[in-house]
Amino acid sequence: MAFTSIKCSLVLFLSSLFIHATLGELICEELPNHVCAFSVSSSGKRCLLETMPAKDGSIEKQCRTSEVVVEKMAEYIETEQCVKACGVDRDAVGISSDAFLEPHFLDKLCTPECYKKCPNLVELYFNLAAGEGVFLPYLCEKQRSEPHRAMREFSSSGAAASGPASEEIEAIEFYDAAMAPGPASEEQSGNLYEAFA
Repeated sequence: MAFTSIKCSLVLFLSSLFIHATLGELICEELPNHVCAFSVSSSGKRCLLETMPAKDGSIEKQCRTSEVVVEKMAEYIETEQCVKACGVDRDAVGISSDAFLEPHFLDKLCTPECYKKCPNLVELYFNLAAGEGVFLPYLCEKQRSEPHRAMREFSSSGAAASGPASEEIEAIEFYDAAMAPGPASEEQSGNLYEAFA
């Protein structure tokens, strides 16, 4: 089982290098479906799977460029380790906050394995939660202490608040600083997790 996981990771890594070397730039529409979701194009826009009608009348999935811009990351294919650690599904169509409603999603998203090593996915779900009026660090805190309450608060879209607005702004600024361009150092990754812990 472990050998298969390592083999799959190696194939994904090599295919991403091949795609980048061949194309010169990462274009969502040219990515294979199995690495499309959670990738970021050279232009800094998120890639997503969309369903499209095929010529034979069936429905097929295609990789497309979304309008969602990632400010501090480009040309990135999410690793298989992060997909597993954060509990996301590469076959998911579109970009949506629906994952928050899945019972065990927050359990995985709020783990150190996800926050410390997967800034692309943390940034995506941080923004999706904010779009629903929910502060992700607060949601993770509630998930650890009162999992059922965290789910109810997210379901009510906006019932969660972590205190004064200034505290939220400081946490967001800290998050932005931790997501600065360039490879994340262990210290930055650790500080990012502490901000959510």
